[in-house]
Amino acid sequence: MGESSAVIIGARGGIGAALADALEQDKNYAQVLRLHRESDQPLDILDEASIAAAAASLSATHPPISLVIVATGLLHSDQKGPEKSLRELDPNWMIENFRINAVGPALVGKHFLPIMAKQGPICFAALSARVGSISDNRLGGWHSYRASKSALNMLIRNIAIEWQRKNPQSVVVGLHPGTVETALSAPFKGNPAHERFTPSCAARDMLSVLHGLKPEQSGQIFAYDGSLVAP
Repeated sequence: MGESSAVIIGARGGIGAALADALEQDKNYAQVLRLHRESDQPLDILDEASIAAAAASLSATHPPISLVIVATGLLHSDQKGPEKSLRELDPNWMIENFRINAVGPALVGKHFLPIMAKQGPICFAALSARVGSISDNRLGGWHSYRASKSALNMLIRNIAIEWQRKNPQSVVVGLHPGTVETALSAPFKGNPAHERFTPSCAARDMLSVLHGLKPEQSGQIFAYDGSLVAP
């Protein structure tokens, strides 16, 4: 049994729940804390006060927190999906994408990194996406989702640089899970170009990647197979 705690933000979602399940099974952590809007300590990625309250509540957790994974994200809703052209741009939808995909994870970092260990290995990770890569963009479209994930990737880089000054053994990264069989990817089920993974498979692969990372790799985005996602 490990001597530290892991925190999964968005642990009710398909990937978040699978990550929490996998962490409980591998016994590397003494405690796995599942946070979401309806958990005992509720956390809403859109509400900074709830993020701050959750962090404050866990600040006295024993054993201390050494891993935080933000497993939230937005690609579509019942009313909206990723844009296929400029004429579909909706400022409110763009803002919602940025709030959930970029601002929320950054605020989790703001409040949770300070309660993690100041010495020794720690890891802060957020689910990103390969489509957030600017250099890898060959198809265009999906404007709000792509741009919000690109923003997240920049924030991850910024946070990593700042936090290595505070804890040289920290690792702050983004994770591309691939196309996972969850509600987020359900509308795109018919696309044969998307290799699909079960949540448990994706969770296992991403945790394997995380456990192999070194501090010098902090600030980068990694796919489920360990490959580097281009900026």
